[in-house]
Amino acid sequence: MERRKFIQNTVLFSSLALIDPMEIVAGTKAIKEFPIVRVAKDKRNFESDFIEKTIAEFQKNVKDKELGWLFNNCFPNTLDTTVTYSQKNGRPDTYVITGDIDAMWLRDSSAQVWPYMAFAGKDSKLKNLIAGVINRQTEYILKDPYANAFYNDPNKKGEWTTDHTDMKPGVHERKYEIDSLCYPIRLAYNYWKNTGDVAPFDENWVKAIKATLKVFRDQQQKSGKNPYTFQRTTQFATDTRPLKGYGYPVKPVGLVCSAFRPSDDATVFSFLIPSNFFIVASMNQAAEMLETIKKDNATAKELRDLGAEVAKAIKEHAVVKHPKYGDIFAFEVDGFGGHLLMDDSNVPSLLSLPYLDAIDVNDPTYQNTRKFILSEDNPFFFKGKAAEGVGGPHVGMDMIWPMSLVMRAYTTSDQNEIKECIRMLKGSHGDTGFMHESFHKDDPKNFTRSWFAWTNTLFGELLWDTYKKNPKLLEL
Repeated sequence: MERRKFIQNTVLFSSLALIDPMEIVAGTKAIKEFPIVRVAKDKRNFESDFIEKTIAEFQKNVKDKELGWLFNNCFPNTLDTTVTYSQKNGRPDTYVITGDIDAMWLRDSSAQVWPYMAFAGKDSKLKNLIAGVINRQTEYILKDPYANAFYNDPNKKGEWTTDHTDMKPGVHERKYEIDSLCYPIRLAYNYWKNTGDVAPFDENWVKAIKATLKVFRDQQQKSGKNPYTFQRTTQFATDTRPLKGYGYPVKPVGLVCSAFRPSDDATVFSFLIPSNFFIVASMNQAAEMLETIKKDNATAKELRDLGAEVAKAIKEHAVVKHPKYGDIFAFEVDGFGGHLLMDDSNVPSLLSLPYLDAIDVNDPTYQNTRKFILSEDNPFFFKGKAAEGVGGPHVGMDMIWPMSLVMRAYTTSDQNEIKECIRMLKGSHGDTGFMHESFHKDDPKNFTRSWFAWTNTLFGELLWDTYKKNPKLLEL
């Protein structure tokens, strides 16, 4: 995401309703009444009766009224404020902004509608909404598979047109990120599994899969050539690439380069390991779809072969013996033996791999890695008065991302740990009623991005899953 100044007050801006400061007393637990901060019904972009019934059920049965208030605000936030649904050429079409940035990220749009997938088989409106996201993503990938974010207007030229790369009209930003091409596959695969609908998977969708495969093959850089370069005139080193935009060299070992991380920050060593794990899962999912839906066994074999090659390379080049934790996964490697030991908060991260079905949560190396990530041996793990969790370079030191707390809860069977994650998330909204991109480890009112729909909806997903599986964990 693009950088935003910290918001250090109790008023929620944007299209969301304003909180009356007189209704709020300092400190989350001191709120006497929970003010209405969800956007008014007649101003919502999209409504689903199933989602409204889900909210009503949660609020009726969960005793913690603050969690009920947060669920009502956060879970429908993507629908309320960020989606534009229509029909294009007789097919569903959905444009999804991130919140305070009017552009559609391939990654964020997939993740924002993901929590509604469980209802898509029952609610035709949600089914069409998600199908529309898939159709729009196909269009965007065919426009430029190296771009990460796009405008609704195909002719618009935005704020990053001066970037030194092959910018096209309608492209908001052209930061090549592996996950931008994997997330649409995850969304498509699970849409197919949940609904049985194959309408979105036409010949253009197959072309998009083949374009994705070509990018990944090219970004193995086996020929020593890289068709992608990117530089930006900026004061932020993480917003641009060194060596004339090509990044530092890698040794071709079967892994796939990613110029940028899911945070939209530049990689140091281009073999970004969480995203390479994501490739393995995505290639197998896309292959199954091509075999079953399109009977295209030849392309499916190419996808599976790439997935197998990357999986082998991860085992051979991404595992590092740590003096305290034993074998752990590096965050980035270069194939020459260089490696970076850390984790970032944005998904895919090393922590989030089981959530993405990219590794078994009980894998011994993953478990060692998880212990490292959730310790102060990880340079971006922060522990303060308000919470402890993972952040990253994108917004600087001491800023914890709620997203990382959700991933921590999703990757443990320890009931106390899940409960503690929910408690920290509940205390992180800074009296706004919403989640944020990040918040200071000592002060939740010091946060970034007042309107960030992905984290809102993701938090809602965690609350609903916890309510269905073990509602006692919501008794904080």
